[in-house]
Amino acid sequence: MRSLELIDSWPVTTAAAAVVTADGRTFARGPGDRPFDLASVTKPLAAYAVLIAVEEGATELDEPAGPAGSTVRHLLAHASGLAFDEHREMAAPGTRRLYSNAGFEVLGEHVAKATGMPFAEYLRQAVLEPLGMTGTSLPGSPAKDGVSTLDDLTRFAAELLAPRLLDPGTLAEATSVAFPGLNGVLPGFGHQKPNDWGLGFSLRAHKSPHWTGASSSPGTFGHFGQSGTFLWVDPAVSAACVALTDRAFGSWAAEVWPVFTDAVLAELPSA
Repeated sequence: MRSLELIDSWPVTTAAAAVVTADGRTFARGPGDRPFDLASVTKPLAAYAVLIAVEEGATELDEPAGPAGSTVRHLLAHASGLAFDEHREMAAPGTRRLYSNAGFEVLGEHVAKATGMPFAEYLRQAVLEPLGMTGTSLPGSPAKDGVSTLDDLTRFAAELLAPRLLDPGTLAEATSVAFPGLNGVLPGFGHQKPNDWGLGFSLRAHKSPHWTGASSSPGTFGHFGQSGTFLWVDPAVSAACVALTDRAFGSWAAEVWPVFTDAVLAELPSA
């Protein structure tokens, strides 16, 4: 895909990107096996492990977890009321969309207790190993400390397009709006009214500004990370895109990522 060549002009030392389609085609540019810090792109991986734990019966979406009145569902949807990086309650559960790393750390602790193993090990057994993601690890927080490669995240993107580890209905629920109507801040892009979110997945919906493209469908879901990384899936074109860099997110990314995404989408037929 010619659009992938755009990463060569990004103001970063190293970039890698790939597009994967539902019919199994993959297009890539840049190093496939170089490890990159994922930052918050860790969250979809962690959420996938939590959803598998739900399907296995180790926990339930509406099981209490976190602050009083909060559940696993609230934590996944950034609706528990926990602060960004502190285990401190800022709002009642279900009343505001407060993006929370702390909430994902509570999730990790909850699943670890429910499964009887450290969360990183559960993630490895439930998600990474079955998908052949041998270059991916979680040395710290399930909110932000994942490390992965382009090759591995492309495998995960393919799973999101055609789930094998989860029931498709579970993924459909996870990529639909949880607790509709909640307002909040989309990190790096300001207040969004509403700030729609799924269960571990950021939803494109009608947010503006946004890190995806102007032509991205409202059904697009995924995540971006402060380490200069993103993963999106756009059901309207039955395709997903991964981009990894070694430069922290900033105005440069807010400028080039939407242009890049629109160029990718322009090369893909509608589903």
